[in-house]
Amino acid sequence: MKILNKEFDNKREMFDFIKSNKEDLIKMKKLEMVKSDAVSFVLKTTTTKSKISEETDTIKVSVIMNTTNWFDSHSDVHLKGIWNKTLSDNKTFYHLQEHKRSFDAVISDNSNAYVKNIAWKDLGVNIDGTTEALIFESEISKERNPFMFEQYAKGYVKNHSVGMQYVKLELAYYDEEDEAELDFWNKYIVEVANREDAEAQGYFWIVKEAKLIEGSAVLFGSNSMTPTLNIEPSKDTQVEGSRQIDTSNKAHNERELINFYKTILN
Repeated sequence: MKILNKEFDNKREMFDFIKSNKEDLIKMKKLEMVKSDAVSFVLKTTTTKSKISEETDTIKVSVIMNTTNWFDSHSDVHLKGIWNKTLSDNKTFYHLQEHKRSFDAVISDNSNAYVKNIAWKDLGVNIDGTTEALIFESEISKERNPFMFEQYAKGYVKNHSVGMQYVKLELAYYDEEDEAELDFWNKYIVEVANREDAEAQGYFWIVKEAKLIEGSAVLFGSNSMTPTLNIEPSKDTQVEGSRQIDTSNKAHNERELINFYKTILN
């Protein structure tokens, strides 16, 4: 078992390390530029591939880029409201191919992003309740990215992912010897849809706010609820304006944090 890149022989050893270094671990986690992905699942789609003819040169797709309240392979659990601030700052984002930040990997440079509550059961998961889905609506031009245009038009794109930066982050771990930490764990574990996975690991990251950088079509990943919802010919084939992605990151020069980071990697 491990947290970040530090491995341990047992949970007790890991919990003691977390307790002594919790704030530094959170600072280290925030340094990451995250690609929060998805794997395959069962979904009732409304894909209209039959309407897409060889003459169609622009299509409109609706896709789920991310879902909340799911323990993923980054050990993250995104809480509802995670995207409120970033979506109030920006309404349109890049829709990319596999997180490649290059001109030839742009699928759409003017994707409309919003959140919507969706029942877990509508995503093929036999769990009560809802998740807050981050949805991209994108117009995809055959001229701009012919390969991905064809992948979407034929219904081949099953999974999506966000490129993001952590803003507000906390760490919960199950330590029966620490009453305060146990209360903190119990407060948030009830919000995890697949809580058995988090309980088996013994800790998870609580992501309360994140900055959305881009959304991508991906082949494999870690959060299992990010499908293509709908595909249809576009009624408007006009290419609209673009926006520039701000991928800047704050400088972290504290010597203590750098030294701590080195101990994790060694």
